[in-house]
Amino acid sequence: MLIVVIVIGLLYALPNLFGEDPAVQITGARGVAASEQTLIQVQKTLQEEKITAKSVALEEGAILARFDSTDTQLRAREALMGVMGDKYVVALNLAPATPRWLAAIHAEPMKLGLDLRGGVHFLMEVDMDTALGKLQEQNIDSLRSDLREKGIPYTTVRKENNYGLSITFRDAKARDEAIAYLSKRHPDLVISSQGSNQLRAVMSDARLSEAREYAVQQNINILRNRVNQLGVAEPVVQRQGADRIVVELPGIQDTARAKEILGATATLEFRLVNTNVDQAAAASGRVPGDSEVKQTREGQPVVLYKRVILTGDHITDSTSSQDEYNQPQVNISLDSAGGNIMSNFTKDNIGKTDGNPVCGVQRQR
Repeated sequence: MLIVVIVIGLLYALPNLFGEDPAVQITGARGVAASEQTLIQVQKTLQEEKITAKSVALEEGAILARFDSTDTQLRAREALMGVMGDKYVVALNLAPATPRWLAAIHAEPMKLGLDLRGGVHFLMEVDMDTALGKLQEQNIDSLRSDLREKGIPYTTVRKENNYGLSITFRDAKARDEAIAYLSKRHPDLVISSQGSNQLRAVMSDARLSEAREYAVQQNINILRNRVNQLGVAEPVVQRQGADRIVVELPGIQDTARAKEILGATATLEFRLVNTNVDQAAAASGRVPGDSEVKQTREGQPVVLYKRVILTGDHITDSTSSQDEYNQPQVNISLDSAGGNIMSNFTKDNIGKTDGNPVCGVQRQR
């Protein structure tokens, strides 16, 4: 029995002796997955550039090309980056050189961390001031709207410390009426009188804590999705302290590319679909000067007007859910200004098609 255990242990330790192959990994950006067509394109590019690969395979929506040396790996990356464009992420990687017969019995090399394998360590800080500042703006817009709706006159609204606000009224009677009304509608705000004819509103400790937690968690989710594009084995993305996030990428070779991907910013734009252009014209790029062609995740051309209806700056919150047909959907909350813009736009364009937000996502690097 002891001999059997030793033999099995040695067998599953064998993958550590085979080392790693320099590799180039191609993954889809913006929700695009690599396909058999992408695989053919990669193989064709390598052949045209006379670059010999040990293997090129499509695995779980990503393409992994293995090479004999780092020089060949670097040449391949440069060639593929020029062909794949911004739809795909082309990154350097190290792939385990485990033989197929060992991989078939799930024998894998030991995962090494930064201390043994090297790599890159990022420490990022969430811009909490901006996140809470947007929430403060949302509260100002919301209280203004409520006071107008109730018909309570006020003179000025000002920002206060700790993401609070103060509202000045004509007299104490209007102020007291506003406190009674707004306190019921906004339980997450602590509203109190200030001076002879002012009220002060600040977010409760629970609301501030919730907002901070949401901001950090949202950034963690974004970073995890971006780390997946790099194809790093055993990455670490975790919170550190109140508003910092640690990202560890063991064995990463292209640190500049990793920093570029992790630090990229994305903007969301809502636009109107130009339904006057047929599919053939859209596919060939023949569109009017006031429009441009974008592509869906499936690669289908969509013609959108260049005029932006609304940007992501007006989005204050978002959640995922399912519609009445059990299909996935994203629900967004807009600030007062964004709500008015969208309301006016939809009233003026009843019967027309609003652009799918996915077509309006532009990543700026």
